[in-house]
Amino acid sequence: MGSARHHVPGKAGVLLVNLGCYRSPFPPLQPRLRILPCSPVMLLLPLLLEATLLRLASSSHHPFYNGFYYNRIMNDKDKGQEKVFYFNGAKLVVETSKDPIYSSNGANVTLPCHYYYEPDMEAKRKIRIKWSKLRDDYTKEQDVLVAIGKTYVAFGDFQGRAHLHQAGRREASLVVSDVRLKDDGKYRCEVIDGLEDESDVVDLRLQGIVFPYQPPHGQYRLNFHEAERACQEQGAILATFSQLFQAWSEGLDWCNAGWLADGTVQYPIHLPRKPCGGLHLAPGIRSYGPRHRHLHRFDAFCFSSALKGRGWEVGSWRKMLRPISGIPCPPSPLGHRAQPMWGCSRQGCSGWGCSR
Repeated sequence: MGSARHHVPGKAGVLLVNLGCYRSPFPPLQPRLRILPCSPVMLLLPLLLEATLLRLASSSHHPFYNGFYYNRIMNDKDKGQEKVFYFNGAKLVVETSKDPIYSSNGANVTLPCHYYYEPDMEAKRKIRIKWSKLRDDYTKEQDVLVAIGKTYVAFGDFQGRAHLHQAGRREASLVVSDVRLKDDGKYRCEVIDGLEDESDVVDLRLQGIVFPYQPPHGQYRLNFHEAERACQEQGAILATFSQLFQAWSEGLDWCNAGWLADGTVQYPIHLPRKPCGGLHLAPGIRSYGPRHRHLHRFDAFCFSSALKGRGWEVGSWRKMLRPISGIPCPPSPLGHRAQPMWGCSRQGCSGWGCSR
């Protein structure tokens, strides 16, 4: 590395700047106490100073500080040793249905939610109610509705379809009209009274079936977006994990991996076998985890309330599906054909795939 020379006005000599170190041409006043400017100690000083400043900046007097302000009174739910204090002197309790609420495509449904206080409070209070739709892991997916008194605002796809049902005292139930396939899932009812905030979750499940889809031109040809369109063409949507798990619990066994609505690729197995993950694995949902939505290609698992005119009629889960259009399965590697129940896999037609 080169050095830069700079003249100092009024003095004889120059300043030599080399690699960020200062070299003076003038003799030190106290040679015995001289510290070399480029010594390891001098080079470490900026790093030590920076570390000290970062430590000071990250410290806080707030309890359990993690970068966000944490209020013990609002967040602790008496799980530790400290007593919980309620601002209005009463505990707010929110309750929804513990059992799933079932509905169907195009119907109207009410998701129940009520709240009360312990001990009871007779005085009317200005309550804010908020409904939101959750993902399977309980993280928020989208806002549904917010209401204060008789005034409410619905959001997104729920505009014009969602409103509050407040017929009873302290009722905060949500009414959704013209239910759609993608409305299936978990919903959080949140009641806010000043600084008090409590919530509960209710599960809306649409009655329908999960079916594997494989395009006519072969297996594993669909990226995520193509799988979405393929299901829509069948009057369906990509199935969620909960829907696939429900279908598996009722007997669905399918060896071809397919896209789900969350971008993961999975497949349900009841009878472990070599081509389907191996004999050593227990029955269950096999998962490839999240895949690249543009590059990776698989089949699809679709969900629909009914299969409209595509060759199947919905029967009971145990009786599988009854063929009504005479569409045959494509030839298997063994050279035989079978009538379609759910479809056909590359291992041939068996189980839920085809009738024998």
